[in-house]
Amino acid sequence: MNRWSLRQLDVKNAFLHGDLEEEVYMRQPQGYLPAIGFASSHSDPSLFVKHLGSDIVILLLYVDDIILTGSKVALVQEVVDELSSAFDMKDMGKMKYFLGLQISYNTAGDIFVNHAKYAKDLLAKAGLSSCRSCPTPCKPYGQLLKTEGDALTDPTIYRSIVGALQYLTFTRPEISYAVNTVCQFMTTPSELHFQLVKRILRYLQGTLDHGLTFTSGAWELNAYSDADWAADISTRQSTTGFVAFLGHNPISWQSKKQNSVSRSST
Repeated sequence: MNRWSLRQLDVKNAFLHGDLEEEVYMRQPQGYLPAIGFASSHSDPSLFVKHLGSDIVILLLYVDDIILTGSKVALVQEVVDELSSAFDMKDMGKMKYFLGLQISYNTAGDIFVNHAKYAKDLLAKAGLSSCRSCPTPCKPYGQLLKTEGDALTDPTIYRSIVGALQYLTFTRPEISYAVNTVCQFMTTPSELHFQLVKRILRYLQGTLDHGLTFTSGAWELNAYSDADWAADISTRQSTTGFVAFLGHNPISWQSKKQNSVSRSST
């Protein structure tokens, strides 16, 4: 929204490689970031914020991968220098690839995020690298009962692929409903349930270049939601879907079966 640059860092030798034969008891240390002025976010414990007067530096930390941004490049560089003095850091420059997310930038400064490589690897894992694509991730009225079809002899591959699809919804909101549906058959998936998963994969085959574009604009928050009417044929519960936008940018979305049966549309 502010056209701040995104910088990526990596902590070298973050993991202990080796087999431990002894029992090891550990207590998590308080951490280094609070010592240099960062405070953890209440909404995301991996997000750290540092205020310097009217300026701000934001740091996102996942194990040994770090994203840094801020209102001034000089302040971001100061944080990089401080981190490098305490840890063996690798400065990877402008962020381009982070935890499976591919990031590219256009001339206007917009950021495009997608999962193309991740999706290709998932298709290969499922043996569908050369499959024909289909136009939608699911059929409009193709619901199945949990007991329909012959149970898979080994449900491991089903669970593995569906779990990977959940991560893919981070850049593909349009598959959220279809993925939420196949997640409901994790306990005893059948061949028919697996066909639903394959349809999602065939849809991805034809939309590998799809993703999200983040751009600047008015700081307006808008949210949209809807729900079906007791459409789950197994439980008669409703499914809610929502998406929230900050400006033109989707920042939160979900498709989720409601916890109880609604008796009113209010």
